[in-house]
Amino acid sequence: MADQEEDFSSLPLPDRFTHKNWKVRKEGYEDAAKTFGATPDESDPAFRPFLLDSGLWKGAVADSNVAAQQEGINALCAFLRYGGVQACVKSRNVTIAPLVEKGLSSTRAATKQSALEALLLYIELDKSDPIITDLLQCLDNKQPKIIAATLAAFTAIFHAYGIKIVDPKPVLKALPKVFGHADKNVRAEAQNLAVELYRWLREAMKTLFWNELKPVQQQDLEKLFEAVKQEPPPKQERLLRSQQAAETASSNAQQDVEGEAEDEEDQPAEIDAFDLAEPVDVLGKMPADFEQNMASTKWKDRKDALDALYAVVNTDRIKDGSFDEVISALAKSMKDANIAVVTVAANCIECLAKALRRGFAKYRSRIMPAIMERLKEKKQSVADALGAALDAVFASTGLSECLDDILEYLKHKNPQVKAETLKFLIRCLRNTREAPSKPEVKLIAEAATKLLSESVEATRAGGAEALGTLMKIMSERAMGPYMEGLDDIRKTKIKEFCDAAVVKAKDKPKPVAPPPKAAPSGQKKTVTKKPTLGVKKTAPPAAAPLEEATPSQPKPPASKGIPSKLSAPKALVPPQKSGLQGPKKIPGPGGAIASPRRNITPQSADEDSAPIPSKLGRGGLAGRSLARPTPFSASTSEQQPAIPAPSASTFTPADRLELEELRAEKERLVRTNEELRSSSSKLQSQIHELQNSNAQLIEDHTRDVLSIKAKETQLVRARSDAEAAEGQVQRLGRELERMKKEVRRMEMECGDAAAAAGEGGGGGGDQIYRDRNGDANGAERPASSASQQQQRVNSSASLSENRARGGRGYVESPSEEKENGLAGGEKKNRSPVRQQAAAAAAAVPPARRDFSGGSEGESWKRAAEVTSQLKARIELMKAKQGLTKR
Repeated sequence: MADQEEDFSSLPLPDRFTHKNWKVRKEGYEDAAKTFGATPDESDPAFRPFLLDSGLWKGAVADSNVAAQQEGINALCAFLRYGGVQACVKSRNVTIAPLVEKGLSSTRAATKQSALEALLLYIELDKSDPIITDLLQCLDNKQPKIIAATLAAFTAIFHAYGIKIVDPKPVLKALPKVFGHADKNVRAEAQNLAVELYRWLREAMKTLFWNELKPVQQQDLEKLFEAVKQEPPPKQERLLRSQQAAETASSNAQQDVEGEAEDEEDQPAEIDAFDLAEPVDVLGKMPADFEQNMASTKWKDRKDALDALYAVVNTDRIKDGSFDEVISALAKSMKDANIAVVTVAANCIECLAKALRRGFAKYRSRIMPAIMERLKEKKQSVADALGAALDAVFASTGLSECLDDILEYLKHKNPQVKAETLKFLIRCLRNTREAPSKPEVKLIAEAATKLLSESVEATRAGGAEALGTLMKIMSERAMGPYMEGLDDIRKTKIKEFCDAAVVKAKDKPKPVAPPPKAAPSGQKKTVTKKPTLGVKKTAPPAAAPLEEATPSQPKPPASKGIPSKLSAPKALVPPQKSGLQGPKKIPGPGGAIASPRRNITPQSADEDSAPIPSKLGRGGLAGRSLARPTPFSASTSEQQPAIPAPSASTFTPADRLELEELRAEKERLVRTNEELRSSSSKLQSQIHELQNSNAQLIEDHTRDVLSIKAKETQLVRARSDAEAAEGQVQRLGRELERMKKEVRRMEMECGDAAAAAGEGGGGGGDQIYRDRNGDANGAERPASSASQQQQRVNSSASLSENRARGGRGYVESPSEEKENGLAGGEKKNRSPVRQQAAAAAAAVPPARRDFSGGSEGESWKRAAEVTSQLKARIELMKAKQGLTKR
């Protein structure tokens, strides 16, 4: 056995990993972990067999023996810890599933911990996406214990690395499925994972899975969330390998990492539903009759169309597309006369801006002025909806984009618009992430300072609050120039607002970058002597002729030129080498100036060549001439600008002219730029004025259209009333004609009756007045006939009297009608003429009733009187009828 063990230990590690004996495998795993820990770096040959054959780790992780499996997972952790990124990439494809199925679900706590550590190392070395994808596939396993172990691994991963390193969206989408699992352990681990995600995401996580949970599960999670809300924001507890390298790089890098860590601490609080939600195609879900209903004259139709649009756009994230027509309709709705339509339109704008974010920025210039113009509405609910819409538009753009419109509407003549715009500016300063630039600070400070002298207290306080918030961002020192002209009371109030303000941006002074960039001092010296660049440009051409001048001298004498240089100091001083003697014979400045004037005019190249060979001379005299003329050359170089003659140490006239032209061109460009900026600002103000006037004209046009429609309605009603009146007049006219015809007919009947009565009175009066009852009561009749006759005369007189008065005075009272024996229906149906005829007939007594006792002569006299009275009455009636006709 001992021999076999010695033989096993001498086997290579890959062979021992695949050995049949679990003890050999276990020892191999232990030796591998020790070997990996002793390697100097990741490129050690000990890693190579395991990089080439990654299947070795699959067997080690899923070893059938639990003791060997534990050591195999420990060996994998050592391999990952010391093998680096290559070890991670080569082995993760074959080890994740065995780690979950065999390691995380193991009954040994050490094995579970080692398997979880291996998963965390895989994420630490490279990235989390491949690991999360493989773990999500394990959620489909049929065994509940594997699903529960996977959820526990997710919880540990998010707890260690946070949502900045690990994307939570795929896990959140899988939560509803595991919450509906039949096993209670799975549901418990799902709750733990949800609570851990809530630590990082807060309410934003609910948008992806909350509505798919049962109400009981929602209530249970809410109770668990209440405890998490009291905790501070979570931090990343485990750094990636790249973060560790950056942390240990240098002290400056450490500060940067700390700044990034602070940003990461604040980052989870800013995560909202937009970062987690999937984009929704809103344009395909819009109502088909949206444009038609928006163009309707009924406000109810327009509101219904906007309600349908709101139901579609009220989502967390919208897929970008062309919303030009929708934005135009919403901008038009801002001018609607009905405030309900305006409120719903503002809500739609808010949803679009929040769900599109930066995609909404291109519509800002079209929708924002319309919203701000509508801020004149005094109803608080409408003002709140418009303010929320403006905040959403600002969040999708930025302070620089919105500042022009804000400053423009701070000058609005309507105090309500001015006040609401000022509140919007304060909210923008609080929520902006980038500090405004110095020109923007100047514009804001000037506008807010003007508001301090307003007559309305709220506006003055708003101006002070705007300055205080701006001071919080830019610091008190930067705002000092704008506070100089204010009194102490206003300064105190502004500082109070500054202390109470809570902002998200801070003006960070720019780092002094120029000094490190200008660190090389040698280059600076050359830069400071840029005027001497002209000398350098002229010196090379001067040096070239010098080199050419030396051979040019020997050209006439080919052989004498070279020895002349060598023997110049001793023998050839007076005859030809006067140019070399020049430095010797010039102790004073006068000769130095006179000698070049003689030589420069004919040969400028010779003069240029003269000083340079003196500098490059190798003899002692050349060395002396270099030592002495250097201060002299410096003095001459200082005097040369005063000399009108050109020299090599200054700019040539052409260069000076070119420099002046460039400076003039620069000034001209600067002036042109300023003019263009001023013209652009003027055009921008004109555009805003035209937009405002256009909006006013549209509003006036809408008002005129509404008034015209009201007038048209009144006109239609008046026409209907006129037509009804005309019908009434025609009906009355027809009634009048009928009455006239009736009067004519009655006149004819009265005439016929009078004629018949006259003929009867003249011919057979005895027959008319014959008594039907005989003479039985004749003794009583003479006395009653006189009284009856008298009554008839009185009644006829009263009748004639009433007729003479005219009008309708002849109409009898109801009591008189009863006395005369006339029924109500008959009385109503009779015309005035018929009534008069009936009265006249009633006045005539029966024939025999009046002649019971008197003589026959007296009866004839009475009959004659009655007849005459009847004739008189008939004539009177005719006369009266004639008057009525006229």
